[in-house]
Amino acid sequence: MPAVGFDSFAGNGKEYPGDLTPYVTITCIVAATGGLIIGYDIGISGGVTSMESFLKRFFPAVYEKQRSESSTNQYCKFDSQTLTMFTSSLYLAALLSSVVASTVTRRLGRRLSMLLGGALFCVGALINGFAQAVWMLIVGRILLGFGIGFAGQSAPLYLSEMAPYKYRGALNIGFQLSITIGILVANVLNYFFAKISGGWGWRLSLGGAVVPALIITVGSIILPETPNSMIERGKTEEAITMLRRIRGVDDVDEEFADLVTAGEASGEVEHQWVNLLKRKYRPQLAMAILIPFFQQLTGINVIMFYAPVLFKTIGFGGDASLMSAVITGAVNVAATVVSIYGVDKWGRRFLFLEGGSQMLICQIVIAACIAAKFGVDGEPGELPKWYAVIVVLFICIYVSGFAWSWGPLAILLPSEIFPLEIRSAAQSVNVSVNMIFTFVVAQAFLTMLCHLKFGTFLFFGFFVALMTVFVLFFVPETKSIPIEEMVVVWKEHWFWCRFMTEVAYPQNRAVEMGKTGEATKRV
Repeated sequence: MPAVGFDSFAGNGKEYPGDLTPYVTITCIVAATGGLIIGYDIGISGGVTSMESFLKRFFPAVYEKQRSESSTNQYCKFDSQTLTMFTSSLYLAALLSSVVASTVTRRLGRRLSMLLGGALFCVGALINGFAQAVWMLIVGRILLGFGIGFAGQSAPLYLSEMAPYKYRGALNIGFQLSITIGILVANVLNYFFAKISGGWGWRLSLGGAVVPALIITVGSIILPETPNSMIERGKTEEAITMLRRIRGVDDVDEEFADLVTAGEASGEVEHQWVNLLKRKYRPQLAMAILIPFFQQLTGINVIMFYAPVLFKTIGFGGDASLMSAVITGAVNVAATVVSIYGVDKWGRRFLFLEGGSQMLICQIVIAACIAAKFGVDGEPGELPKWYAVIVVLFICIYVSGFAWSWGPLAILLPSEIFPLEIRSAAQSVNVSVNMIFTFVVAQAFLTMLCHLKFGTFLFFGFFVALMTVFVLFFVPETKSIPIEEMVVVWKEHWFWCRFMTEVAYPQNRAVEMGKTGEATKRV
């Protein structure tokens, strides 16, 4: 059986002094607003692509196909590679920028990376808001992608490094909470902007992205740098001063010594990307690749990118489809709050396993509902109200399962397991894989829906089952483990230990694995 279940513990003199101070709480809230730009974009993209005035101006072929009476196949009404390229081009740009962001984050600090992300996103939002042609939309989306690449690479690292280890999970999930709030706000704005007479509401939806961009841009200017980043760049005096401030105590010598040791190891690494391929980092590299890969194949972006289009496809009217997206957005926010409450109490693995099981059941039910009414020809006839209620209900249950498991934890887990010497590069791998498969899913979904029909949901359901098994056997519990002691998790895991034979235990380590696989206090 896998060695799992690290619970809260008190180490042998290793429980660092300090608590959750108001100062660190405020800094983490500000840094977490980096998630707003990601969430706003996810929510806005699906909304504007369901607005007839937007389609008529930029994608007339899709508009005519949607209105045509010659085809009643609901599965294929929105199948357009140009339309999906508008949505998914952002993620190719984010992929490229996340690689550059790795160097910026390591050499110039986490703050500057977040600042660049906000500024680039702001410029992209302005271009999209004033767009006169498709090429302007694509250029704007690319700049938005550059912004997301920088912010997505640096903000989770910032949160994990600033937070006291006992509260790291809850504070890091603030980033995901901001994403869900951004989605909800975007869905609400889409609902009202779609009603503006004259058909220019889409400009407000796209241009409105300036607001979350300015929040993270201004916020990153006033944020302090993390002690880890200061040490990594040789600023040890500033680092210990900052560590005392964020922990609220003067006795930070033990934690500071561990950070300095990690910083010295990081300083000896000339090429992070080459170092990342070493055998001893195989567990972390596997997580950096597989966690974001699986997250995108939960199918959540199908729901969030295309919620209005999806609801419209299964027979809801325009207003009804946007309102249904608002409902799912609200559920997303509420369920993320549950994760904030439980992640440091119940642990990462419990939420992963429960959420995966919940999503799998819902995807099977949703596929069955759509199959029953739409069949394989995509002609449902008149859809009764009870049917719409059932579909929305199970989509909401599915979203809640994601929002307290794979949503926040796929951001949290990678950001807390990487040693400092490979942290920036590994986080870039994590973001890059996320963006690659976000692009693939976004680009392929409408075509998949047209050809696989209701089987699209079973396709994603298969991967949800696979990732749940993966978590059960290969993902260890990281709750309450100091970042600089995370090596213990891998050295005493039943599978990953084989890659860690050349890695020494931390001095005066606080935890060890018991016979049952539970973390125990080391005496």
